[in-house]
Amino acid sequence: MKLKNKLKILNDPIYGFISIPSEEIFKIVEHPYFQRLRRITQMGLSYLVYPGAHHTRFHHALGCLHLMQKAVQVLKSKSVEISDQEEDALYKAILLHDIGHGPFSHALEHQIIDKVTHEQLSGHFMSQLNKEFNGSLTLAIQIFKGEYHRPFMLELISSQLDMDRLDYLKRDSFYTGVAEGNINSQRLITMLNVVNDQLVVEEKGLYSVENFLSGRRLMYWQVYLHKTGIGAEHLLQSVIKRIQELMEKEIAVDLPKNLEYFIVNPDLDFDSNTHDLEKFASLDDSDILSTLKLGKDHKDFVLSELCSMILNRQLLKIKFTDHQIAPEKVQKHLSQLMLTYNLTAHEASYFVFSGNVVNAAYAKTQPIKILNKKGNLIELIQAGKEDSFKALLKEVKKYYCCFPKLQE
Repeated sequence: MKLKNKLKILNDPIYGFISIPSEEIFKIVEHPYFQRLRRITQMGLSYLVYPGAHHTRFHHALGCLHLMQKAVQVLKSKSVEISDQEEDALYKAILLHDIGHGPFSHALEHQIIDKVTHEQLSGHFMSQLNKEFNGSLTLAIQIFKGEYHRPFMLELISSQLDMDRLDYLKRDSFYTGVAEGNINSQRLITMLNVVNDQLVVEEKGLYSVENFLSGRRLMYWQVYLHKTGIGAEHLLQSVIKRIQELMEKEIAVDLPKNLEYFIVNPDLDFDSNTHDLEKFASLDDSDILSTLKLGKDHKDFVLSELCSMILNRQLLKIKFTDHQIAPEKVQKHLSQLMLTYNLTAHEASYFVFSGNVVNAAYAKTQPIKILNKKGNLIELIQAGKEDSFKALLKEVKKYYCCFPKLQE
């Protein structure tokens, strides 16, 4: 039974009231593809570190839509020509830019489906919706894919200063309680302009941009690259990897049907096979949580232990260092684990990891252009005279090793 709902205003804890700009966009929000985002956690397993971080991709997408409306209003007030069709397309593109995310967002992006990114899946979902909505998403898809002749529209969706980043930093800051990400998105949007169809920032917004980039860098260290979160994601990825290995050996694993489809069918065709896309549309966080609850009672020690560790938050110990992890150190942890639990080297490798993370505030490959008072465009680092701007270019790499706490 489907009842007609005229709701056009939503109450958001970040921005207050968010309005849905048209009946058709509201129908897209109502679509099962989009409603699935209510069941996709925005920040993966970060709630194991920050208990409040249970917000979803649904929240984020609507927040991005709200900011895009503000950006369009600002640009139009500065005599930037944006037609009604372009405006509608911008709203649809930003609303759907993350619709291709799978369970737990980035945590499992390449585990369940290899070689297909969430951006590509978003494109497939948009193409399917375009068929259902009689071609009304054609322009939105062109903008999303960077095929439209006005580059600033893609920059509003995907760049170093896009509506996506402006929302997720502020939203993730709110739900984690990490104040460094609480950027002034409204101030940044007010400083936007367009020159030669390129997105620029007016000179008086220079320090707001610096604050935004610095806040993002701090959020990466404190939240997105938090060592406990990294360890938890490794465990979750190991669960999927172990399930795949067991099933290849024809060892039965009790799985939700939605997930089982992707484990037993690695060769997927989203370009021409609508069935595969529909199957993916039925997959969400609940399937992974069910898998963990079923897996903790499996006879295989590795799978059972991995699932139990996540469910009970008995996570790995992880240490960061400025130097590469010596292979002997990794081997030491592996040997201890093998001895303690009578595991093979391969089985122990599911619990011991090493790797690195990289964090940089600003990438010159996607320059932010500053519009000075003389009407000239200057790249951000040249526009900022202080040393603090040059510091934004510094890339920091940290190495890590994680292993079970029992090995101390």
